[in-house]
Amino acid sequence: MDKQKKLSQRKSTRLKNFDYGTSGAYFITICTENRRRILSRIVGVDVLGDPNNVELLPYGIVADRYINKFNEFYGNITIDQYVVMPNHIHIMLLLRDNGSPRTSTPTRQTSAISHFVSTFKRFCNKEYGENIWQRGFYDHVIRNKQDYEEHIKYIHENPIRWHYDELYSEG
Repeated sequence: MDKQKKLSQRKSTRLKNFDYGTSGAYFITICTENRRRILSRIVGVDVLGDPNNVELLPYGIVADRYINKFNEFYGNITIDQYVVMPNHIHIMLLLRDNGSPRTSTPTRQTSAISHFVSTFKRFCNKEYGENIWQRGFYDHVIRNKQDYEEHIKYIHENPIRWHYDELYSEG
């Protein structure tokens, strides 16, 4: 099977018929390619013996800087909470309607969320001098206050639960 056929069979994780340009909260996960642990290290231990502190590595420092600059770049996007893990980043992104008329219907390629992720990756990669990111990203549309609170809790507790995380990898 050739590469083109494999790509066309990928399943979309996006909600069908959902306008990803609408105001709301979105939980985003961006992974490093091959889950390389190059963004941070989890160090320190809490009273239960679980690691709980994030120490940024050089790639993570760059990513952290660009995450913090995005609130300045976009008037309609706010980074509410985030965590830079060893091989991925979780971001709670708030999108507001900026009142400007739309020129096109959002698609996977043109949604504000996709634009944010591709811009973030491009800025980081330019400074890194290489691409460190996995193709695509994971997003979850926050549906209500409870969903929001669960994902914020997940962001805060992710370093504590690193060894149990589905994205955990040795080395």
